[in-house]
Parts: sequence; structure tokens; C-alpha cells
Amino acid sequence: MEINGVPIDDTYAEAFPTWISRIIITAVTEDWAYRAAVEATGFATSAIGCPCEAGIEGILAPDETPDGRPGISILICASKKKLKEQVVERLAECVLTSATTAVFDGLPDAEEKIPVKLHFFGDGYEYKKEVGGRNCWVIPIMEGEYVGEEEFGIVKGVAGGNFFVMGENQMAALMGAQAAVDAISAVCGVITSFPGGVVASGSKVGSNKYKFMPASTNEKYCPTLREKVPDSKIPAGVKAVYEIVIDGLDEECVAGAMAAGINAAVMVPGVRFISAGNFGGNLGPFKFELSRIL
Repeated sequence: MEINGVPIDDTYAEAFPTWISRIIITAVTEDWAYRAAVEATGFATSAIGCPCEAGIEGILAPDETPDGRPGISILICASKKKLKEQVVERLAECVLTSATTAVFDGLPDAEEKIPVKLHFFGDGYEYKKEVGGRNCWVIPIMEGEYVGEEEFGIVKGVAGGNFFVMGENQMAALMGAQAAVDAISAVCGVITSFPGGVVASGSKVGSNKYKFMPASTNEKYCPTLREKVPDSKIPAGVKAVYEIVIDGLDEECVAGAMAAGINAAVMVPGVRFISAGNFGGNLGPFKFELSRIL
């Protein structure tokens, strides 16, 4: 299979289950909402070493938010046990402290909820208030008042959808990866949690040499090891590879994001090959066959 002359590997991406909460952060301007969202999604690239995976889902216009202000939606992904802790800590430390912010549940119809009781920070001066039909708490703070809901819906989602962008040189591969991330940003219900949405150091489960490592470099996809690794997956002429990893609310969202990203990447000159990562079913139950989603 080829798209725009770029071969698409006959393989699949392997993904695993996760639990997801969507948080709507609003502020006096889109810029201030974005600053809070960036802080709230920090150190959340991969569940391998981070307490969760998180990222910015999209920008919301004032008519799309409960309080009629500009907003940013973020997704926080973790095990069900860890998710409550991560939502509480990230809202308390990164959003409550940010200028002019308010927070609302982005999954109000979810059957399961987690409590996020920040109102105790008000030290008895807090009070309840309805905002846009939502039951919120108001906490007096130095700049005025912080407003937030304290129940957030959670749903079972999908983490680890992925594909590889391979280029004839580093810049071609990077531009292809950037084009993919830009296209994915328009897809609702997904995030790309790595810096800029792009993974430079893709990993495999465990280590061939160091048994204490939960993950290590994926040598099959390292261009400099092409002649040293007998089962290298690097085609001739490829000098750089970037991985795009996608978390989403469901399989349909992830598949749509993968398709959008791949179709954008192959339009970049110098992109030579598209593939995806899997571990033979050892990582998770979800399989996204490239030929099918495209």
C-alpha cells in the first residue's frame, strides 16, 4: 500500500486500556487558559516513568464553556487507581494557582465520577454557586475568586495508538511528524502527550541487557544500528524516525487520529516510509491495522 508514493507498512499499532478524565480550564483569555493547561499536563509523557499521561485536547470558544469564557480542554490518562490522585494534584497545584482560572467537568455524562474536593482550601470561607447549570464551589483567593466543579467523569479509553514517520534525513522526518501532529490536533477526543506531540526515543518493553529496566531503546528502529541489528526495521535510505503516540477516549478517536496524522505526514517531501509499533500482543488488546484505518 502507498499514499502519495510513500509505502505504508503492512503492520499494526498495539495499544492498551486506560482511564481518562477530561478537564475544561477557562480563564480571562485563551492565553491564560493555555498557560494553566500546559502546567497541568506537565511531566506526563509516558506511563513508563510518569505518574500519568496527559495533554491538551483542544481550544474551546466562549460559547463552548460553562462560564462563557475562552477555554482549553485537557485529557488526563492513568490507571483507575491513580487517576483521582493525578486530577486532584494537577488541579490543586497547577490550575488553582494560575491567574483567572476556573475548572469544569468535560465528561458530565460519564457514568463514573471521581471527587476532587479543593474547596477545603477556602478554610471555611468557600461557598457553593451555580455556573452555567453546573454545581460549583467558589474559593476566595488573592486575585478574587476561584470557581470549580468538584466531580469529574471518567471513562475507559485507549492509550498507545502510534505510528512511525521515517525520513531520508532528520529534518524531513521531523517535518513529517510535525505535519502529523498538526493534523491530529483537529481530531476531537485525543492527545499526543510527548513534547510537541513527537517521540524521538521510542522504546520497547524491558531490556535485552539490563533486567532492571522497564523499557529501553527500540534498537530495531534506530537508523544508526541498521547494519548492527540483524532484524532491523529501518528501510534503506532512512536516516531518522519519529514516533507519534496517541491516547484517546475510544478506539474510533484513536484510529481517526492515526489516519489523519499519516495522511498529513506522507505529503511532506523526504518522508520515505510509514510503520507502527507493536509487541506481538504483549502490551495491550487493541490492534490498529494501518491498512484498515487508512
